[in-house]
Formats: sequence, C-alpha cells, structure tokens
Amino acid sequence: MESLRVLGGIIHIPPCNSFSNSVTSKLDNGRAGRQVGVTTTTRRRRRRNNNSNGGGLCVKLTGSVLGGSDESRLGFGGAGASTSRDHNDDDGGGRTRRIDREKGLILGAERDDSGSVVGFNLIPHSDDSLANAISDEIKQAEDIDGVEKPHTKTTYNIVFVTAEAAPYSKTGGLGDVCGSLPIVLASRGHRVMVVSPRYQNGTAADKNFDGAVDTGARANVLCFEGVQEVGFFHEYKEGVDWVFVDHPAYHRPGNPYGDVYGAFGDNQFRFTLLCHAACEAPLVIPLGGFTYGEKSIFLVNDWHAGLVPVLLAAKYRPYGVYKDARSILVIHNLAHQGVEPAITYKNLGLPAEWYGALGWVFPEWARTHALDTGEAVNILKGAVVTSDRILTVSKGYAWEITTVEGGYGLQDLLSSRKSVLNGITNGIDDVDWNPSTDRHIPNHYSAEDLSGKVQCKVALQKELGLPVRPDCPLIGFIGRLDYQKGIDVIQQAIPELMQDDVQFVMLGSGNSLYEEWMREAESSYNDKFRGWVGFNVPISHRITAGCDILLMPSRFEPCGLNQLYAMRYGTIPVVHGTGGLRDTVETFNPYTPDGGEGTGWTFSPLAKDEMLAALRTAIRTYREHKSSWDGLIKRGMQKDFTWETAAEQYEQVFEWATVDPPYVG
Repeated sequence: MESLRVLGGIIHIPPCNSFSNSVTSKLDNGRAGRQVGVTTTTRRRRRRNNNSNGGGLCVKLTGSVLGGSDESRLGFGGAGASTSRDHNDDDGGGRTRRIDREKGLILGAERDDSGSVVGFNLIPHSDDSLANAISDEIKQAEDIDGVEKPHTKTTYNIVFVTAEAAPYSKTGGLGDVCGSLPIVLASRGHRVMVVSPRYQNGTAADKNFDGAVDTGARANVLCFEGVQEVGFFHEYKEGVDWVFVDHPAYHRPGNPYGDVYGAFGDNQFRFTLLCHAACEAPLVIPLGGFTYGEKSIFLVNDWHAGLVPVLLAAKYRPYGVYKDARSILVIHNLAHQGVEPAITYKNLGLPAEWYGALGWVFPEWARTHALDTGEAVNILKGAVVTSDRILTVSKGYAWEITTVEGGYGLQDLLSSRKSVLNGITNGIDDVDWNPSTDRHIPNHYSAEDLSGKVQCKVALQKELGLPVRPDCPLIGFIGRLDYQKGIDVIQQAIPELMQDDVQFVMLGSGNSLYEEWMREAESSYNDKFRGWVGFNVPISHRITAGCDILLMPSRFEPCGLNQLYAMRYGTIPVVHGTGGLRDTVETFNPYTPDGGEGTGWTFSPLAKDEMLAALRTAIRTYREHKSSWDGLIKRGMQKDFTWETAAEQYEQVFEWATVDPPYVG
C-alpha cells in the first residue's frame, strides 16, 4: 500500500482497503511526522517503508505553516487567529472540528479528559476509521535515525519564554540556558517551543534569524491603551520550535535591553508584548500542523517573561482557557525585577483587581524625595506570586534569595514560597566546550593525556607576549568588569600578588575605570600581567585551556559557567564561596585515604587577604605537590556538568508542577 505523502501542500491518502503497513508523512524540507500534524501522539520524526498499491484520495492542507496565505491560516481562535472558508461543529464527543467546506478537510481539536485542547488532528471526515488507523500505525513507527532516545517517563508540551536565546540573541548566561536546555529536552521526547523577540539591529547578528520564516499568524494584543499587532516567525531546528515575536519595537540598534546610552526607556512595553504573544503562540500557531494547545508548561525566564504566569491566572483561566497549563519561573538574576511607576499598571493589559499581585512599595531610604510614596509595579514580584513553581540556576542561589543580603526586597515573599522553590545547576555545552575537539585551541588533550594542555599554555604565553615559562603558574580571569564580579578585590590584590612568581591574564569589558586600570596594570607589570579589554570567544577558550588557575571572586553568582568550563579543561577554579560557585567547586582536601578529594578552592568572606590565601595555597600545591595537582585536574575533567543531568531534574519539577493544582488567585 502507498504511504501518505505531502506534496506541495497536498496530502495524498492511499486507499484504505489494506492498512497494515505504517504511514509516512513527510514535508519537502525533510521534517516528517509531527510537521504534518496527523496525530498529537507523534513527537519525533518517523519513517517506515511501505508497498505501493496506487490510487488514493487527495485533500488540500491549509495553513500558513506550509506557506499558506492569511486566507488559509489555521488557528485555535485566540486573539488575531483567523480561518477562512471554515465552520465549526461538535462531534458530540468533546471534539470540535474545523471543516474546510471546499476540500473536505476536518481539523479535529484533540482534548484530554478534562476538556483541555492538546492539539489538532487532520481527519478526512469521509472515513473516521482511516484517521484512527493513521494514529495507531504512526505510534508504532520507528525513529528516522534508528537511535534510541533517552527514556522519559512522561512527555510534556514545554514553552520557554525568554528575552534571549543563543545563537539567535545572547548577552550572557540567560541566552546560553535558553539556547541549550530546550534542545536537550526535545531530544528526550518532549515537544518544545522557545518564544523570544525577533531582534533586528542592523548588524551581522540579524542573519541569525534568516532561517526563520513568517508563519502568517498574527495576534492582536490589548495593552498600553491600544491594540498592538504582533507577528510570529518560526524555525524548526534541532527538534525545537523556535518562535520569534515580530514587532517594530524589536527593530533598533543595540542589544536586547539597551544601547550605548543605557537601557531602553520602553522595555516595559517591549517585554509586555513578548509575554502576551507568548501566551497566544501555543493557541494560534499550528506548528507541524497542530498547535501546542492549552495543556502546556511555560518556563518563564527572569522579569522579561514575568507577566506570563500573571496573564494565565488573570486573563485566561477565569474563562476556562489554560486551566491545565502550568507556569514555572526561572530566576537567573534577582537583581533585575522590572520595576516601573505604579501608574504604568494600566498599560499591562491586566484586570484592575490584580494590581495587588504586582504592587510594590520602595522603602523610605530608596525614595527620590519627601513626597514620593514609593508605589510601583514589580513584574518579577507578580511572577513569584502567581507561578506554580519557582526555580533558580543553582541550589545555593535558591537559598541566598531568601536572605536579606540576596533577596533584593523579595526575600520575605520568596521565603513564604519555599515549598515550591528549588535550584537546578545549569549545564554546559559539552560539544562546544570540549578540550579534545575545541577548534579554538592550538592543541587538544583529555584527562587521559594532558600533554596538550602544557602546549596550550605555551601558545597562550606567546600570543599574549608573556615570557614563555611552562613551569610558572598562570592565573586567569574571564568576565564582566563590574562590582558584582569582585574586580575591586582583584585590583587591591594585584600589587601584592605581582611580588610572587606568577603570571596573570584578564579578559573582559565593562566599567571604564576598571578597563583603564587593566591597561595601567599591564604597563606596570609588563612581564607578568596582561589585560585584554573586550570580549573574544576564541581567546576565552584559549585562556581557559592555557591557564593553570581560574579566579572568580564574584560577590554573588547565581550559577556561573566559567568555573564549569575551567574544570572541563583541567584548569583549577579558585572562587568566592557564593551561589553556584559554592555548589560546583569542592575545596581540595589532601587528607583522604585515596590521596585527595575536591576540584578547587573556595574562600569566604570576600576580601583581599582571604583571596590571596586561597590563591597561594593553590600555587603552592601546583609547585610542590604535582600528584595532588594532577588529581585535581582529572577529578574536575571527569565531573558531569552536561545539560542531560540538568534536564532530568527539570523533568522532576515538571512532574511536581502538574500534580499540584494551578494558581488561580
């Protein structure tokens, strides 16, 4: 029997006199199975070979996913969704059907036992038994690549909402997380969408979005005292639906948050649009032929996405929509909360009675003048109140944000939600950051053969113009030049540290005063110190590989990635014991039966003397105890900081979130 085929937007369904073979559905771009959307049970691409019997039935597949016009767009019926030549009926079993009267195509809205829409199926209404057979046969189809996927007990529809996602947009760790974790979750069988703005800033970075095509779907967002129309671009890559919200507010020079003059003054508007659009996307965009539907888990990242859980509770659930959806707030940096004057609440598109969820009052010492009441709206506070679960990017940071020192005014609220607060350490891209294959370093090496690391050190010393001394301890720093990263402590320690027989290299940009200090330090200690002002990906890899010690004296660090990269490359981290640094770096202990344990050194409190003491302990171990040093290197390189480990923990949180009832106010 001939397989079901999609050719130029036409579904070819073979005669159903024999349906014992599997059914193949494939688009011209090679994406099969779920791209057609024949059944909501299909999560990965499928392939089966079938015998051809010839003949068959042809029906036209409408929808902008296949390049259809606005006239033939598929949608659930959220804001801005449109479907022409269609009407709805009910089959009496809870399934709403969209019927294309011209061509006889039925789109069945699949609902679970609670009535939530979980997706759309293509059903030729002339033969319901054929649709059932298609569903049953595709369930049994083999993976296209024949590779067994990681076992996942339960799969979910997951929607990431984020201001940045690498490689499309990135300013820091948030972009790394939202560019890597979705891919791993998709590989484990989940259906994953990432919703982020489509930035166009007039630079080469615009090409990152070249692979995304306009879906034709539109959503009309009621906010800021008007109706704002947003579009949706889409690219399917590495198993993930990358959805980009398009609006003129995202088309300007600068980074996602500001330009050389500072933060954009309309960021509240820009990210309010993102949140409204993210809530509509699972309802109105038929990706792969069917929508994500109401039964989705939203992972909202930082304040930029913080309105999503508030909208679910205030705008959708009161009307029976998203009643089975869940929202999980992921806090990457609590210092940024999206605080604006209270008068701006009316711009957010929320009912007046929900003001209390976002209402915020500054303490008296933080007010601008005597008549200032301190009243404001705090978007991150609203997310903390209304989210079903809360995550941070390390266990240590989950505790720190409940303290006065780390809570930035939200510590009491976060403490009240400790029962749903957890920390999961970020992973790293073990393909890009792999010393045995890294294209940015001159020599490759592994835990079994470390000879290439010494050669990387020599090459780095030559590149930076330092004396080539393989036996001299080389200390590195990579990061932003600002107060949070403890640059002032390094600045205080350098005159004393430069009296020792060491070399020191720094890479970073930020505060202009620190940049100028780096230049002066290089001039003063020309044979020992190098400062590279700016950021350069290849040189960051070469510093990580070539240094013996990586210094991270951060005042606070929600997770931190550089210490993970360092251990992966056999470079020993010396870090301030805070947040994710304390979680991931185990202080070396030589007094164990097996000759030592630990992967580096932590110090506390953050002060010059404590930092110098930890550095000198590491330097002495490097010079005098080579076997202990080699053990430190190998234990660090063998640590598992991959995203697979983190993904397993996220799945546990998904399970907890779906067991508990959603927030309803």
